[in-house]
Amino acid sequence: MLSNQFVISFFLLLCIPIVFFLVAPHVFPPPPRESLIPIADEIDDQILFRRASAGSSSHLSSGSPQPKLKIAFLFLTNSDLHFAPIWDGFFSGHPRSLYNVYVHADPFVNNITRPGNGSVFQNAFITSAKRTSRASPTLISATRRLFATALLDDPANAYFAVLSQHCIPLHSFRFVYQSLFESPRSFIELISDEPRLWKRYIARGRYAMLPQVPFDKFRVGSHFFLMTRRHALLTVKDRILWRKFKLPCYRSDECYPEEHYFPTLMNMKDPLGCTGFTLTRVNWTATVKGHPYSYKPTEVSSHLIHHLRLSNHSTSYFFARKFMPTCLKPLLAIADSVIFTD
Repeated sequence: MLSNQFVISFFLLLCIPIVFFLVAPHVFPPPPRESLIPIADEIDDQILFRRASAGSSSHLSSGSPQPKLKIAFLFLTNSDLHFAPIWDGFFSGHPRSLYNVYVHADPFVNNITRPGNGSVFQNAFITSAKRTSRASPTLISATRRLFATALLDDPANAYFAVLSQHCIPLHSFRFVYQSLFESPRSFIELISDEPRLWKRYIARGRYAMLPQVPFDKFRVGSHFFLMTRRHALLTVKDRILWRKFKLPCYRSDECYPEEHYFPTLMNMKDPLGCTGFTLTRVNWTATVKGHPYSYKPTEVSSHLIHHLRLSNHSTSYFFARKFMPTCLKPLLAIADSVIFTD
């Protein structure tokens, strides 16, 4: 009898490591991992963000003359600004008292050509730019740097349009300006029913986002959006969500932090202050490795521009992407007669 009890006890002892191995991953979160953001870059960013948070306000000072409100156009690029001539035409004839332009260009990309004399992009490249890579938190950092720079640069910057080098305008500047200031809200997607949302949520580990970001608050949306000054200020002040979203993912094919950070932050801070849709049109019907469809020169026409403007919402699309660089010539050919004619 004692022998049987010894065998049972010994068997139970052997089972303990097996049970722990099976249960532990579901009970205990994985150990913390290092951020993909270099420490030096993180320190530089925090200094910039603190300056922007302390030196900016969500509105102009009531004691100073009220200048016209401006749109800050924020361009993220890791290549030449191929469509600079289109954008120069977009801004042409409109006073700088209505807009500012800022460019974050990856300094590790060699031979990026900067537009020359007379271009709105000539002196628009920010000095705080750092390395960026797709599907990484570096794109979040780059966007926040643009926000911080624009917040510090001009208190009249009231709206912040995040764009890429592949974006083009679909309307005239006058149309965009007049339409935008009819709304006090940010134009950003806060999508909660995307089929792969759960897989993206656990891309850093099943419990990595907890407790600060529960799954029911997690959102996805386009990285190209229009944000109010108040919301831009919220993003540069944030520390809590950033600590979660800067963590590296276990699966790169489910990791697009720039598509989740801003929608999730806005959903948690001020969902009623957002429209829930973007004003940048994109074609996802023929994606290639997570990239949207790129329009070719032979597809550029007045019909395409009018089609891209159409929206299911009350506001027409303002911008569109992606266009191949070789689309510049046919786009310029219809710029005045189609794109800038509303």
